[in-house]
Amino acid sequence: MIEVTDLKKRFKLTGDQKKKIGNDSKSGVVDAVSGISFTCRPGRIFTLLGPNGAGKTTTLRMISTMLQPDGGTITVAGHDVVKQPEAARRHLGFLTGSTGLYDRLTPNEFVKYFADLHGMEKAKFQQKRDELFSLLDINDFASRRIGKFSTGMKQKVSIARTLIHDPDVIVFDEPTSGLDIISAQNIIQLIKRLRDDGKTIIFSTHIMGEVSLLSDDLAIVHQGKLCYNGSYQDFRQQMQTDSLVDEFIRYVEEAA
Repeated sequence: MIEVTDLKKRFKLTGDQKKKIGNDSKSGVVDAVSGISFTCRPGRIFTLLGPNGAGKTTTLRMISTMLQPDGGTITVAGHDVVKQPEAARRHLGFLTGSTGLYDRLTPNEFVKYFADLHGMEKAKFQQKRDELFSLLDINDFASRRIGKFSTGMKQKVSIARTLIHDPDVIVFDEPTSGLDIISAQNIIQLIKRLRDDGKTIIFSTHIMGEVSLLSDDLAIVHQGKLCYNGSYQDFRQQMQTDSLVDEFIRYVEEAA
């Protein structure tokens, strides 16, 4: 389970950043996340939806212990991410497009490295590695150096690295980015399987079709604040427009 309570994060802006976003305040800071609260439960997919710059990735990075909150609390599998970050990370898998890969390693070497960091037994690692490499179609390039891979190939290796230690809680930040249609569909099916296995999943995307395919619960975030937080079924039932895209735009415009 993930529990987020009154989460806050501020960033100090450079001069160029202030000009780009029109921030002329003397403080030179921006509230990236402003008092967000939600709960992600096991066996459900919680979708975080919002326009660029809304605070989605910042929120996910705080959940994943990559950033420290300026206020509020986060617990992952019962562990406070600030007070017990190592314990939280043992239960956590985090996929983000900004996670660097080691270009000089092969997928075999790279994924084994992360399995070793988590202290996986050899037999369990081999079983999980074979399962993930088959599902993600990595076997054909498993012994080639990552530095020469396409974006889609790198994304597949990142997903295998995220899941190799079989975490209870999984954070997906736009997991189908850079993938072809068939590979993206395989990832969708993988996320559904993880949900059916009782994993806690939080999922960020900008693709509306993925929202309808995957969401059990939904939060819409805009300018660091939640403008919807509830079940996806309730969201659909109370829609005032004819499409998911139009309804999303309506929420964002009303929150502006």
